[in-house]
Amino acid sequence: QVQLVESGGGLVQPGGSLTLSCAASRRIVGITVMEWNRQAPGKQREFVAGVASDSRTNYADSVKGRFTISRDIAKNTVYLQMNSLKPEDTAAYYCHVQGVDGRGRSFDAWGQGTQVTVSS
Repeated sequence: QVQLVESGGGLVQPGGSLTLSCAASRRIVGITVMEWNRQAPGKQREFVAGVASDSRTNYADSVKGRFTISRDIAKNTVYLQMNSLKPEDTAAYYCHVQGVDGRGRSFDAWGQGTQVTVSS
């Protein structure tokens, strides 16, 4: 089973930047879904950004122009560069990857979550 390990969260002041990483435990050879979601206290989990197998990206309106999703196929890792952070970006961030691993097996995996807190 593919596992996803996230890192990069932390406390940052408004206007600051953070980069989140999500590394898969196995080689990924096919991608159906590769995205970041977030969940703030008392709110439902919401989509933040996604990157398709053809490298096209899409973003929630609330983060367009501030966040950038990217991936390193060789490292089986997806990143989320977050700039101009706002207090309302405070949430636990989760990566989600659905696809096929190097053994030809389909998988649907979520990371454990990494906390991002934007506060002065």
